[in-house]
Amino acid sequence: MRQRLFVILFALVLLSSWFSFHQINYVHAMSPNSHMSPLQQFKMNTPINNIVCQSNLQLIMKKSDGSPACVTPGSMMVLIERGWAIHVLPEYAKEGTKNSDMFDGGSLEIKTESVNYFENTTGYIARPNQEGNFPGAILIHEWWGLNDNIKSMARGLASHGYVVLAADLYAGQVATTPDGARKLMLSFDNEKGMSNINSASNILRQNYNVSKIATIGWCFGGSQSLNYALSGNKVDATVIYYGQPVTNVTKLSEIKWPILGFYGEKDQSISVDKVREFKSTLDTMGIKNEIHIYPSLGHAFANPSGANYAPKETNDAWNKTLSFLDNNLKS
Repeated sequence: MRQRLFVILFALVLLSSWFSFHQINYVHAMSPNSHMSPLQQFKMNTPINNIVCQSNLQLIMKKSDGSPACVTPGSMMVLIERGWAIHVLPEYAKEGTKNSDMFDGGSLEIKTESVNYFENTTGYIARPNQEGNFPGAILIHEWWGLNDNIKSMARGLASHGYVVLAADLYAGQVATTPDGARKLMLSFDNEKGMSNINSASNILRQNYNVSKIATIGWCFGGSQSLNYALSGNKVDATVIYYGQPVTNVTKLSEIKWPILGFYGEKDQSISVDKVREFKSTLDTMGIKNEIHIYPSLGHAFANPSGANYAPKETNDAWNKTLSFLDNNLKS
């Protein structure tokens, strides 16, 4: 009896060892880089958006040198807010649905042109074909650069009666991978960027007879849309799609016009509490605002090339944007 029991126990030990061995091999097969630091993975030419962080840590990119780091969610929000880091977006899809494919166009026929508006930088103009005075809008791209998606948004907005200049903060360079976007972001100079947007505003006023102007930006561009308002530059409305919120009262005191903002409740790079604090501060200061937080959505939910794309909410946000612009630029 004892011998039989010993044989059974020995068999169980062998079976347990076999299972543990194969389980470990399976885990490493599924996550081959999980035992390596983010910098080690990066030096092995792993695309930055494919770098694996340990459980409960979030991937960011250091603004100083573009290298990756894995940090706690709380630390990530602080680092991004202070401008020391940026979040990492998924791969950009060249083909597929564009927002303009599902938005209802306006009633006006449009025409487009390229215009040199700042140093050696060319922007994309879309405007109504008919004669008349129309308000203006400056569109500010994501970290990818001035790509076809932003140009299609410019055409769509122009059909509703706006002279739209899609600005180019990267001087003609467009990225299609996170690594490419990372390099462009690292080369971005904030002071020069504000001068770029200011030149866009000037050319709309001087060459296209525009009297009222709004800035609209997505992600990186959303932050620049707000930054432009905080830099002492006058516009008539500011629209922010998941750009970094600012709660400093001194900085916000520069704003004398309405703010429209859109955020996702589950955005891992922008705390929903920070967004609520942003709105609360605007309310306390008497700055007219509409800040919308969509439940269960992550970052870049309005980007049709991204994994977080939410068509229904994107369409809702765009309709709210059109109403906001009509109320503040056409009245």
